[in-house]
Amino acid sequence: MSAKKVLIVTGDAVEALEVYYPYFRCKEEGFEVDIAAPHQKKLNTVIHDFEDWETYTEKPGYKIESNKTFADVDPSDYDALIIPGGRAPEHIRMNEELPGIVRHFFEEVKPIAVMCHGSLVLTTIPDVVKGRKMKAYQACKPEVESIGAQYVDEMDFVDDNLVSGHAWPDLPAIMKEFVKQVKGTTVNT
Repeated sequence: MSAKKVLIVTGDAVEALEVYYPYFRCKEEGFEVDIAAPHQKKLNTVIHDFEDWETYTEKPGYKIESNKTFADVDPSDYDALIIPGGRAPEHIRMNEELPGIVRHFFEEVKPIAVMCHGSLVLTTIPDVVKGRKMKAYQACKPEVESIGAQYVDEMDFVDDNLVSGHAWPDLPAIMKEFVKQVKGTTVNT
């Protein structure tokens, strides 16, 4: 039996924990993991934290290598999708290749994990997200609702194959469910 394949779609300004934690967690499970971005390069990550501001703060983080471009991705080669947050989603969603990639995972009912601002990527495919329930960073609530999805006020949420969370503190719960789904033990369709 071949290893499960997971695709992470992101770009510069991805939240460091939201790309590194899922990447290493999937590798720990023996999954093959590709990181796709608009360009194949070392991506700049950012560290978002909740300090004494009324919003999160941002600092430079580690670099992480993208080993594929969106143009090189055939989504049918993958068993699951991860969309991390940070500021990357606001600009990668403009890439003409990305909506078709993400759409594939919804239409084929494959496991999808979306963290924080990752929900912004879904604004390009409202027809397949309409009616779904999900969690996202609180500032993304208007975008979630504008695409016809229901914003849920829980820290992490499972709607069949869509696992979503508010921010990086939700990663343990998100990844626990996501790993179960990739292994084929919990998806209800």
